[in-house]
Amino acid sequence: MKISFIGGGNMAGALISGLANKLVPGANIHVVDPNPAALDSLRAQFGVTVSATFDQALTGCDVIVLAVKPDKMREVLTSLSPYLSGQLLLSIAAGIRAVDLSRWANGHQAVVRAMPNTPALIGQGITGLVAMPAVSPAQRAVADQILTAVGATVWLDEESLIDAVTAVSGSGPAYVFYFIEAMQQAAQELGLSPEQGIALAKATFAGASQLAVRSTEPVSLLRERVTSKGGTTYAALTSMEESGVKPLIVKAIKAAAARGKTLGDEFGRD
Repeated sequence: MKISFIGGGNMAGALISGLANKLVPGANIHVVDPNPAALDSLRAQFGVTVSATFDQALTGCDVIVLAVKPDKMREVLTSLSPYLSGQLLLSIAAGIRAVDLSRWANGHQAVVRAMPNTPALIGQGITGLVAMPAVSPAQRAVADQILTAVGATVWLDEESLIDAVTAVSGSGPAYVFYFIEAMQQAAQELGLSPEQGIALAKATFAGASQLAVRSTEPVSLLRERVTSKGGTTYAALTSMEESGVKPLIVKAIKAAAARGKTLGDEFGRD
């Protein structure tokens, strides 16, 4: 299998790290990016081939991963379309619908849209994917292999659900970091040092997350087991409930999903 990446930024780098000399030889990965420093770094680390501009290497690959910023995608696909024949286009850009990707690529139909998240940088990501009808079972399997290299995958039957994936897991790491910040602030206000506060908050999040991942029981039950009636945890959760923390989080995630839909409308507008 030969894979080309259009864009050599952080997420592309994470995917290449998971793929190179594991799923495919590094020499079977080609990266196109105008940034010489990014290309030099990827070539040195993984043995990939590189180019600052589109070239004939694109015509001989099986998959082209679109890892460019959403506002650059139309321009990129317009320039890329002469190099397309039967390749799978795998987009990891937020907000841009498959139908628009196809339209900008001169009607190319083999398109998979994916929404990874930043824990992919350490191989702990999760990605939602959706395929256009023309994508073959073999191409779906290849797309899954590529994203599984950096974490778990969830396939969707409807592209509209990508906005929900974006809101929950794509943006989700920021929510976690926000909560860790709040825990650190509380720790400092209670007299702990900044170093002690961040160590406690990070370790608590990491440990609780792994407990949830490894347990077969509902997270609600795990929460209840930590919460003794009238105890310290009960006091904290009661305060959160009285302040409406849970519905506010749900509202915020729905706002992210709505913004994802709006971005799709804006990027796809002629």
